[in-house]
Amino acid sequence: MNVIRCLIRAVIVCGAVLSFGAQAAAPCGSTLPGDKRVLENARYQIAYRTQPQTVPTGTHFVVDFAVCARGKAVMPSAVRVDANMPDHRHGMNYKPVVTKVSPGVYRAEGLLFHMPGRWDLTFDIVTGNTTQRLASTLRVK
Repeated sequence: MNVIRCLIRAVIVCGAVLSFGAQAAAPCGSTLPGDKRVLENARYQIAYRTQPQTVPTGTHFVVDFAVCARGKAVMPSAVRVDANMPDHRHGMNYKPVVTKVSPGVYRAEGLLFHMPGRWDLTFDIVTGNTTQRLASTLRVK
């Protein structure tokens, strides 16, 4: 009887460990609903989505995003979101406000692309005295 109890406990413990491992291996941004785009470098991965999904010209939109540290990288002390039009050499007329939603998950509000064309959406990851930038190109009609 003791052997059976030990086996049952072992199965329960193994199941809990496997379940924890599956949670730890969840993809970056898995808590964000809907379709996401993923950016990455050697230290970080960012999964983001815009609301609305297709960003229109002249309308405020929101960016929900998750920042995931890779390897031995530490989580950022701050994050910033901005955008610019490299072909026109200017940025947005608005400064977005970034708020922390939960650990590693953020929301940027107040973005507006005031003209159609190519926009580079940038994410700055700040850790101590270091800032790393990841960018994604969006075509706005």
